[in-house]
Amino acid sequence: MFCAIYKSPKKYDTYLYVTARDDFSRVPEPLLQMLGQPVHVMDLDLTAERKLAQEDVAEVMRNLQERGWHLQMPKKEEWLSTH
Repeated sequence: MFCAIYKSPKKYDTYLYVTARDDFSRVPEPLLQMLGQPVHVMDLDLTAERKLAQEDVAEVMRNLQERGWHLQMPKKEEWLSTH
């Protein structure tokens, strides 16, 4: 499954995964406003066997299939240690 990954310029360590590059049509407008103009980081082909550094690949794939996007936010302990 193809996905494009974008980082938020407004929210520390927050990433948005979408099913097509530069296609934010299925992402809720309030979420896009909160994140700011997404900055493309990379494209990935996801498979059940692929390991992601901070996310469960099965959950990411399920969210992409069901709603067309996935939001990766910093883990609470990581955020606390940087602020």
